[in-house]
Amino acid sequence: MAVCTLTESAKNKINTLCKEKTAYAVSLNMKGGGCAGFEYTWDFAQEQDIEAGDEVIETGDGRLVIGAPSIMFLIGTEIDYVSQIFGSNFEIRNPNAKSSCGCGVSVNFDFDKLAVSA
Repeated sequence: MAVCTLTESAKNKINTLCKEKTAYAVSLNMKGGGCAGFEYTWDFAQEQDIEAGDEVIETGDGRLVIGAPSIMFLIGTEIDYVSQIFGSNFEIRNPNAKSSCGCGVSVNFDFDKLAVSA
């Protein structure tokens, strides 16, 4: 079972981005910062950048890679790509988020939900 689910729109955009940027994958990770405590960070990755433990989700002609340290924050997340008149973006619906800022890039987590039982 994949860490995240992707809508068809998100898969299509990832496929397009991988082709346009000649990248092996689009990568999604979490880092500390932002107005809510953590930020989603997007980048591109080549095949040699993938590390053991990373989650690789095939999208057809591309891939989404989630770095191993970010997986626990993204379990159960749905990613969509939304095109609007004044801009387009990936929309992340993360059930683990306790709060987020208005921009949708910065989130805070309920760490009790993230606890992994031994």
